[in-house]
Amino acid sequence: MKLPSAFVAGLIFGLGLILSGMTDPSKVIAFLDLAGVWDPSLAFVMGGAITVASIGFYFASKRSRAVLGDPMRLPTATRIDRRLVLGSLAFGVGWGLAGYCPGPVVASLLSGRSEPLIFFVAMLAGMALYEFQTRLSEKPQ
Repeated sequence: MKLPSAFVAGLIFGLGLILSGMTDPSKVIAFLDLAGVWDPSLAFVMGGAITVASIGFYFASKRSRAVLGDPMRLPTATRIDRRLVLGSLAFGVGWGLAGYCPGPVVASLLSGRSEPLIFFVAMLAGMALYEFQTRLSEKPQ
């Protein structure tokens, strides 16, 4: 039941990204271009997503188990630290330069264009580099 549920959730998420224009890098860059010809339409997409997620998190916080039976694992971090700020900056710069972020780039892989593939490979390389660096710093001396 978990795999079909994950597939359906991913399919709905991907279709939502495509329909909202989040997979179009030029639309995303126009949204981020506050000094140029700003396109505010993605603010409505984000507002809707934040609203739906907030409702979901509210109900999830009241439960000890997920609908499919797994234990709930909600975020517990509340501190703004160096890693959060640097990660946010890296994410924002990548999003601003390329017009992609992780969800939309996965949905864009089937478009056949090379740009999403290049971004996706670079994203995986960055994730692997982070894991490698984290494991090195956690090794006992």
